[in-house]
Amino acid sequence: MKKLFAAVLLSLSTAAVYAVPFGSTSVLVVEDGTGKILLEKNANAIVPIASLTKLMTAMVILDARQDMDEKIEIDSKDVDMLKHSTSRVPVGASIPRRDVLQLALMSSDNRAAASLGRTYPGGIRAFKFAVKNKIASLQMTQTSIEEPTGLSPHNISTASDLVKMATAASHYPEITRITTDTKDIININGRGVEYHNTNRLVGAAGWDIGMSKTGYTEEAGRCLIMRITTAGKNATLVLLNAGASSVRVMDALNIRRFMSAGTASAEPAIRTPRLRAGLRAPAIRASSTVKVSSAARVSTRKHVKATKAVKASRAAKKERRHR
Repeated sequence: MKKLFAAVLLSLSTAAVYAVPFGSTSVLVVEDGTGKILLEKNANAIVPIASLTKLMTAMVILDARQDMDEKIEIDSKDVDMLKHSTSRVPVGASIPRRDVLQLALMSSDNRAAASLGRTYPGGIRAFKFAVKNKIASLQMTQTSIEEPTGLSPHNISTASDLVKMATAASHYPEITRITTDTKDIININGRGVEYHNTNRLVGAAGWDIGMSKTGYTEEAGRCLIMRITTAGKNATLVLLNAGASSVRVMDALNIRRFMSAGTASAEPAIRTPRLRAGLRAPAIRASSTVKVSSAARVSTRKHVKATKAVKASRAAKKERRHR
């Protein structure tokens, strides 16, 4: 009976994960290799994708096989005049293309991404044409990308399409390496400047991340693409339009718990960042829960039956004591 009770406690903690609503508007988790959908919520909703765009930018740049040691001079044309986002890459800095790519992917710098598109062979118009062709080749039928940074709200896609993009990007060693670097020091005008990965889960205890990219604009909310390995399982996850970074992190944590269900390993604690004063994570309705696989639903029903058995056993013992 003790073993049964311990099993029920473990299964209840696992089942609780299934019941937790996901804060991201769109959620999709696909098993790598098989393409099996593990979790799904609004996977075909077309929404802005913010800096997730930069994965497409990187693929198109690498496909062009430009000289990665060639220095790119950051131009005033690369400055964000749409959202007026900040950058630690100064206008006039001359940086090797490989380091510009590092800045665009790891620290999601918009000036770096803009300069990559501007210096593409044939210029920005040729870059856009190459992006359009890449989208078509990947059969991303619900995707449109107009510029290289993701600042435009007209850069749109679905979680389903973005899994295709993430899968393609994972075949580029440069992309997987850069997006899983926790930090790097880049020479800017003769001075080493330290830049960090925008995804704080990269390098965090307990996380095995094979590729990563974050995104944020007011229209897109907090977005995330990751390829992760946990409990011997490999999967790609896409989270779109979370209301805060903390929501995005908790969604990712719940996905990892879901994938690890049934294993004996405990989840390491992850500190959730506090929201700034005046900000609040969006209210989550019960309808925000994701769809889970049929196997998970069967497992949950077994958990409920086992729980009832334990309760019945307790009630019988209590009744015998009071006789």
